[in-house]
Amino acid sequence: MQQYKTANPDTGVIAYKSGKDSISIKFKDGSVYTYTNQSAGHSAIAEMKILAKKGVGLTTYINRHVRDHYEKKLR
Repeated sequence: MQQYKTANPDTGVIAYKSGKDSISIKFKDGSVYTYTNQSAGHSAIAEMKILAKKGVGLTTYINRHVRDHYEKKLR
């Protein structure tokens, strides 16, 4: 996983891993959620990948748009 590089110390996201049709997000509590094109939609996954690379807005996007649309949760 890559570190989520953000200036916001209060962000819930700490790392991410982009796949071809998915993105996995690791949160401060250690949980990892995998969102896929099938579970959250292609446009949502594309936007999450952009936000992850920018290091801004990913936690807010997840909370507002895809919160429960994950394919799987670890831990």
